[in-house]
Amino acid sequence: MIWISDAWKDYEVLDTSNGERLERWGKYILVRPDPQVIWNTPHKAKEWKNFDAKYIRSNTGGGRWTDHDLPERWQIKYKDYLTFNVKPMNFKHTGVFPEQAANWDFIRDTVAEASAKRPIRVLNLFAYSGGATLAAAAGGAEVYHVDASKGMVAWAKENAQASGLADRKIHWIVDDCAKFIQREIRRGRKYDGIIMDPPSYGRGPSGEIWKMETSFFPFLQETAKILSDDPLFVIINSYTTGLAPSAVSYAADVVFGEKYGGKCVAGELGLPVKSSGLMLPCGATGRWTPDK
Repeated sequence: MIWISDAWKDYEVLDTSNGERLERWGKYILVRPDPQVIWNTPHKAKEWKNFDAKYIRSNTGGGRWTDHDLPERWQIKYKDYLTFNVKPMNFKHTGVFPEQAANWDFIRDTVAEASAKRPIRVLNLFAYSGGATLAAAAGGAEVYHVDASKGMVAWAKENAQASGLADRKIHWIVDDCAKFIQREIRRGRKYDGIIMDPPSYGRGPSGEIWKMETSFFPFLQETAKILSDDPLFVIINSYTTGLAPSAVSYAADVVFGEKYGGKCVAGELGLPVKSSGLMLPCGATGRWTPDK
């Protein structure tokens, strides 16, 4: 299964070659590293020689932006319901993962259909700059947005303001996701939809080690305890190198299948490449939905 995010107007992958992707973010052209780009093709697109900024990796880790001819931030829109503040950051990021648009549409549409009949509550864990949060809010859900980074939560609030969603019922929470879930279990609060984008590796506020290979499944088991009796979905994103989409699917089916039935459909997220018409793979995702 491949979900291609091909409805963008303010973003596109112009070309890919030799470990890099050439992108247009609004009116600005960026060159960024991409380990999926294992091919080397001629740089025919003129933008390879006329970009606004390029991210260069360091041999000692991290990297830096060179040829920096950009404003501190600018905005791009997705369809008629999301606006993002783009900011070039360390480690090549811009604050937006455009391939997630396929999930945003699924979230908004699923929530909108359900919220026409009953109140819907959605939890977004490791929520980053809030794309999925805003999609759920646009669909009419009450949303709990949880991320351990105070700066990222502030950025997500800015995106909500820019998208005209600041007045929606969104709870902005700076917290360790695992600890937040334990508190929610004690409170007895339940969620109709859960979205998560766990890191490959990380450290908690008290030095706890997170490793996707060993931490994710117990985390998923705890998350299942706060899923409502009439859930809509659980969406699991992963950018962990080497983790197959089918592994995400199997883990979700094991955890949620016994109680709710249903099935997790997993696959890749992708972006079309303008120069070749091919699809650039951009990570794994799984969508679990219950039996109806």
